[in-house]
Formats: sequence, C-alpha cells, structure tokens
Amino acid sequence: MIELLDSLGQEKAIWVGHDWGASVVWNIASHHPDRCVAVTNLCVPYATLERGLDVLVGLVNRDLYPQSEYPFGNWEYQRFYEEHFAKATGAMEANVAGTFKTLFRAGNPEGKGKPALLSKVRREGGWFGGKGIAPNPPCDERVITENDLHAYASAYERTSFFGTDSLYMNHAANARYASEALNDGYLDMPVLFLEAAYDYTCDCVNSPLAEPMKKLCRDLTIARIESGHWMAQEKPAEVNARLAQWLGARIPHAWGG
Repeated sequence: MIELLDSLGQEKAIWVGHDWGASVVWNIASHHPDRCVAVTNLCVPYATLERGLDVLVGLVNRDLYPQSEYPFGNWEYQRFYEEHFAKATGAMEANVAGTFKTLFRAGNPEGKGKPALLSKVRREGGWFGGKGIAPNPPCDERVITENDLHAYASAYERTSFFGTDSLYMNHAANARYASEALNDGYLDMPVLFLEAAYDYTCDCVNSPLAEPMKKLCRDLTIARIESGHWMAQEKPAEVNARLAQWLGARIPHAWGG
C-alpha cells in the first residue's frame, strides 16, 4: 500500500479499511504515521486483529462465551483454520456461490446476547454446521447483488480460497510485526472508527474489544452504524455520510482538496 501511494506521487493519504483491510490500515497508521493524513476503519478496532489471535482471545466477553465451552470465544473459527486448514478451505470451495450467499447476510438485531454463529465452527467440526459444504440460501440483496455474487464466485472458483484463508495462519507473524509499531503504538492522527451494532463476531458493543483502541488513539471518533459486519455494503449511505461528516469536521484542509 505504501508502494501504491508512492506510485501515485503522494506523500500522505486518508486510509479507509474494513475487516482484514482494517488491519492493513492500522498497521500503516502505527508503522508509517508520516504517510497518513487520517485513518478510518470499519468493524475491526485498533490493537486487536493485527496483533494476533492471543490478543483477540484476551478481549472475549466471558459472560457470553464461558472458557469451558468456548476457549477461543467468538474467535473459535479462527482457531479452526490453524487446526484444520485444508478442511476449512475445502468446505468453502465445495460450493463457492453458496459460501458467499451464506456469509454475506445483513445484520440481525435478534442475535444480540447470543453466541455468534462463527463461535460454533470448532464444536460443530467445521464450517456450515460441520457439513463440509455451504447451503444455497437466497441471495441477500441488502448486502450483495446477483452481479456482485457472480463476480465473487467466478473469481474464487478460479483462484481458490487458499490465499484468503491463509490470513488466518499468520497470527504469530502479525503479532511480531505489531510489536515494531512506532510511538509505543499510540496513534496521534485523526481516527474514525465505525462500529456495527449487529456484528456479533467483531463485537464492539457487548465486549471489551474496542478498549485498547480507546487508550491508544489520541484523536478518536467512534460512531455506530445499525448494520451487521458487511457494513459498507449494507448501509452505504450511512457509512459515507459519517465519513464525510468526520472529514469535514476534523480534516477540512484535506476534504475536497
């Protein structure tokens, strides 16, 4: 990403990320603060995923995920990749379109206070209830259109899930890299974090997941979006409105420049 910025002839940028992309943006902010005007991330707060699985597990809501039943809490599925990588990847590849239709769902308020679906992957023996293949639910067009689904499915049928799933095998290396952050890990640039009200895996509402971020970001704005994990797809108008509002208020010199 720094090379991309260089190729554009720019010294700094406003970086925006989501999920594993949020980890990339947090690492840019913590390792290359001189290349940041500001940063925004969706769903995944700072000093969590990019610091490895052990850090994530240390922030689990143990009232909802007792150690005896869910040793890795809402992150059980990530541990499953480490234990059974080929099985996890094979299940996603068995019905690629079905995988995306199953995973790309809008947020559901009825899930509040219940264990996240992904927390059951290990105890069920794998993805999709341990069946080893995704079902074929209707496409949830609140999140993904048929055209988008075709684009995702055709790409992953060509490339496989190996590369994407390998992200979950890199926790130890990520933790080592995070330990090299500048400024003792503190972020001084303006930071906007958009938390999802109904994201029960990256749960910033009912767990301490966002607490490290609140301590380490010195110019932090947090806003809540009434969505599930796929926030940008599910609530694009709200996400863009929050982003524009923050840019105009905190970085007027860069907004529209």
